[in-house]
Amino acid sequence: MPRRVSAMEAVLTHLRTAIERGDYAIGEKLPSEAELCRRLEVSRPVLREALRALQVMGLTASRTGKGTFVVSTGPVEDPTFGDYTASDLLEVRRHVEIPVAGYAAVRRTPEDLDRLAHLLDRMERETDTTAWVAMDTLFHITVAAASRNPVFRRVIEEIRDALGRQSAFLNELGGRREQSNREHRAIVEALADGSEHDAVEAMSHHLDRVETTLTSIVRPARTDRPAEGGSQT
Repeated sequence: MPRRVSAMEAVLTHLRTAIERGDYAIGEKLPSEAELCRRLEVSRPVLREALRALQVMGLTASRTGKGTFVVSTGPVEDPTFGDYTASDLLEVRRHVEIPVAGYAAVRRTPEDLDRLAHLLDRMERETDTTAWVAMDTLFHITVAAASRNPVFRRVIEEIRDALGRQSAFLNELGGRREQSNREHRAIVEALADGSEHDAVEAMSHHLDRVETTLTSIVRPARTDRPAEGGSQT
């Protein structure tokens, strides 16, 4: 079944479409928050989430005391999460977290598995996005710690802010939470089995899904015409 679109996603799509088709020129200021809330009939928190997403995508910039200004009309290629672009972040994660999962499978302790199992249980019960995102980042740090190599843990801790920003972005716009929970559980099951191969495969799959969801958000499929060679499904 299609995933329900949240109010924030609807507002983001509306504003992004307006910017990309040139309704707002580069350098032009968007209407005030109060005006946009009135026009779009949404609350200020919903609008602010959408405005933050536009900034992550590199379409707008906020100037303190002045408002939000258009800095690009797209198309979006590589959003930024804190100090790092999505492509740089994913490249590093593939080179670090995939082998880390393999090391963790053969070096983890019963205490590591207990911590991860407890964390997964909390994540699967959590309904607050902010709290879930914090635990998502902690999950990846805990897997790195289970590799028994402090350098790996330090690398993941260095990018934890960017990981959190990306996680929040994917959850708000890609509905990733339940899928991520399943992927995390597959990683932990591989660690519990002590299977280096399965742990590497589970982490690879997890990062593949992150990339796929991110791509679907920043470069959504066109729906105004059929795909070549047949109808869209």
